[in-house]
Amino acid sequence: MARLSLGFAPSVSLVLASAFWAAGTVISKELLSSLSPIAFLVLQLVPSVVVLWLIVVARGLPSITWRALLPIAALGWLNPGLSYTLSMLGLAHTTASVATLLWAAEPALIVAMAWFVLREPITIRLIALTVAAACGVLLVSGILNLEESAASGGYGSFLILGGVLCCAIYTVLSRRIVTTTDPLFIVAVQQTVGLLWVVGIWPVEGSSPGEVLALPLQVLLAGAVSGLMYYVAAFWFYLRGLRSVPASTAAMFFNLIPVFGIALSYVFLDERLAMVQWLGAAAILLSVVALLSGSLQREELNARAR
Repeated sequence: MARLSLGFAPSVSLVLASAFWAAGTVISKELLSSLSPIAFLVLQLVPSVVVLWLIVVARGLPSITWRALLPIAALGWLNPGLSYTLSMLGLAHTTASVATLLWAAEPALIVAMAWFVLREPITIRLIALTVAAACGVLLVSGILNLEESAASGGYGSFLILGGVLCCAIYTVLSRRIVTTTDPLFIVAVQQTVGLLWVVGIWPVEGSSPGEVLALPLQVLLAGAVSGLMYYVAAFWFYLRGLRSVPASTAAMFFNLIPVFGIALSYVFLDERLAMVQWLGAAAILLSVVALLSGSLQREELNARAR
């Protein structure tokens, strides 16, 4: 059966992934006022898993052994399972703007782990810009302001950073898998494992399926749409880009999530940042512009060489 092939450059795929993740975070923050975090994850993942498997079956199931399937499934427990459990619990106790900016910590973690685990080369320039972005993360998270952090339930930031760490590990460990297996199939398997995980821990939260079913139709539809953006579109675009570039290069694009997140939070949630957080945001955005300019130049040189 013929497979769908979209001629996106890796950089375009990674930019789109960042945009979908940011938009999904903003919608999630708005909807978390209507139901509990784990129940909301279930609402997001159920339609995502259904749509993913419909597409996979329509395209034709790939031939894969159980030995190759097990690591894919294990990574699904890590992300979206554990990662977004921590992230959604944290998002319930912080703003969407801060949440998207905290994800800018992920590139620094990925660059370090990609060097250590995958032996990917890194440059002084990459290290300097990554450190600058990481410093911006500390400013924007409010973690350095202990009084404000304690007053606002600052543990939300720590929960989100725990989810970020899980995602960074996921990216590094996924780098080899996506070069040999269809990214859409990988996403379908991993989202299914993630759904099984959140359904398993759902009773611990104390909520029930009735809480979800009692929601207004527009809330259910918004939750389903956010799930399709967050767990279908974003993951597929990201893994599609990751199969063509090093993990450390793909990590650069995560810094774009705050760009989209702050803009959308400002427009739709009327969220505002403090001055020190704007300074952190500026450090992040300047770093990502420099990183992306270098990445695009390398892409152009590689294209010419081919």
